[in-house]
Amino acid sequence: MNTKRNVAADRRRRRLITFGWSLALLVIIVLLIAFEKTAILYILATLGVAALLLVVAFADLAHTDATPAQESPGKRDS
Repeated sequence: MNTKRNVAADRRRRRLITFGWSLALLVIIVLLIAFEKTAILYILATLGVAALLLVVAFADLAHTDATPAQESPGKRDS
């Protein structure tokens, strides 16, 4: 029962950290918009899109174990 409490506490801690980062980034973006620092916003947006593309590029999507029920109906050989 102690491990359940630790797992729940870890989830809550991770959730709070995630909310903290989200709130901090929101405040930074709002301040950059308020002070009209568009050049910095463009750079941050470009870096954000590049990071997202890297995450998608390195995601291991091809090696997932999909059962036939999980495959899309469009993949059937007719």
